Amino acid sequence: MESVTEGTWGSLPVELSPGVALALQELRFSHMTPVQSATIPLFMTNKDVAAEAVTGSGKTLAFVIPIIEILLRREEKLKKMQVGAIVITPTRELAVQIDEVITHFTKHFPQFSQCLLIGGKNPMEDVERFKERGGNILVATPGRLEDMFRRKSEGLDLTSCVKSLDVLVLDEADRLLDMGFEASLNTILGFLPKQRRTGLFSATQTQEVENLVRAGLRNPVRISVKEKGMAASNTQKTPTRLQNYYMICNADEKFNQLVDFLRHHKPEKHLVFFSTCACVEYYGKALESLIKNVKIMCIHGKMKHKRNRIFTDFRKLSSGILVCTDVMARGIDIPEVNWVLQYDPPSNASAFVHRCGRTARIGHLGNALVFLLPMEEAYINFLAINQKCPMQEMKLQSNVANVLPKLKSLGLADRAVYEKGMKAFVSFVQAYAKHECNLIFRLKDLDFASLARGFALLKMPRMPELKGKCFPNFTPVDIDTDSIAFRDKNREKQRQNFLEQRRKQRQEEEGKRKFTRNKAWSKQKAKKEKKKMMTAKRRKEEGSDVEDEDMEELLKDTRLLKKLKKGKISEEEFEKKLLCSQKVAQAHIGGGSDSTE
Repeated sequence: MESVTEGTWGSLPVELSPGVALALQELRFSHMTPVQSATIPLFMTNKDVAAEAVTGSGKTLAFVIPIIEILLRREEKLKKMQVGAIVITPTRELAVQIDEVITHFTKHFPQFSQCLLIGGKNPMEDVERFKERGGNILVATPGRLEDMFRRKSEGLDLTSCVKSLDVLVLDEADRLLDMGFEASLNTILGFLPKQRRTGLFSATQTQEVENLVRAGLRNPVRISVKEKGMAASNTQKTPTRLQNYYMICNADEKFNQLVDFLRHHKPEKHLVFFSTCACVEYYGKALESLIKNVKIMCIHGKMKHKRNRIFTDFRKLSSGILVCTDVMARGIDIPEVNWVLQYDPPSNASAFVHRCGRTARIGHLGNALVFLLPMEEAYINFLAINQKCPMQEMKLQSNVANVLPKLKSLGLADRAVYEKGMKAFVSFVQAYAKHECNLIFRLKDLDFASLARGFALLKMPRMPELKGKCFPNFTPVDIDTDSIAFRDKNREKQRQNFLEQRRKQRQEEEGKRKFTRNKAWSKQKAKKEKKKMMTAKRRKEEGSDVEDEDMEELLKDTRLLKKLKKGKISEEEFEKKLLCSQKVAQAHIGGGSDSTE
């Protein structure tokens, strides 16, 4: 295990190229962080590295600088279509960020081309861009890179292009495996040459990462960077310049406390984490209405094409609020974040540390606050033991404004807000049920009435988790929620068209049900008639006193019944002819009695 200390760029035991040194000056980096001091010399001297360091410790430059230097020192210069280095990272946002850092260096080396391969864009555009510009350095997410290897039919033979590969970097390796990219990584590694330098960089060392180290690295040097001044056995996993707070409040108080906090910290830059995409959509919309003169943006994993633009725009802001899910928890470097607010605790403890790590980066100060329910207070001790994350309490703010009635009125005025609230509540409950630390986060102990009030719901949604439960402490609104219209006129028109179609469909189904009842009644009557005819026939055969005229009528009825069964006559015609036949028979009987007299 390497022992590391901080140092200056000039103290590196390897010489940096003038262009690299100039790029570092432009980035205003004068001192190396411990992970950079340890990793750069080793990576540049034919060593595979597996580096573990706290979030915000400068891991990106620890592999970007060696990549540039290694490619500069190649004996044979790279051609346009030859790939010399690949960086694989779990999210699009992190890939965009790394690509930007590399661009700071490659602008001094125009001989190098680079290519960003991430989801959310048409893959054919990536194919054409690579064929046109090449890509000596690829920054990619696993799914898109694997897809590119399979596109030989589009004229791209990436397998041949990577035969010249010198460096492979797996950034946030633990997260790559957490997100289920193991199969894609194995496929990609199968396409790459064995003779290469490989670097694994992560904030936490898991068994899966250890397995990947053994499978993908040749005699790696392991680097574990600890916070200065902390004993190895008690090393906290968050930066020492980070102040970590928690606040205990009921579910129906939490949103009021959040709004009050954000209103008192307007000039600053904040990340607000929620547990689900639906919660981001709902509460993001709510905050836009309740906090004025502040730029509020939302980002989550289900966004397709907007994510890259939102991320880039927010990084440029000097102040504002980004409402997000854990898609923004890992490796993302957003300048000058003052507070990380965790409205919902994350589903696992390691994600808690990574969320906090979006502030207090590279020597800067930062603050983080997590909101907890009274039943969740044991989470504080759990984090202190499990994640070596010391925390201090922030007291509830008194006399905060109650914004929940305003949020409820937004739902009454716009069906879009009402539906977002219902989806957010359902998604939160489902996520809560899957929490990794289920001894503390117990669904059965959750106060659903207080939670629903905190979501400003108009009524309780129908869901399995609430089935058979009564909520005397929750009062639904006294209106038909179907009458709530979309503020967007086009959406409301579509909804009304859908409701009209559904009404017509119900009427048709009702008509079919009535027809079915008539049919069943007719069949039942026909069955009775058939039974009566068969009885009469049997009596005839047994020598009963049924007259020939009566037998003729019975035979006529039998023929009618056969025609009905074969579909030659309708049920109405059957009924009419049967009734007529009965009247004729009655008339005949009446006439016979007169003659007898």
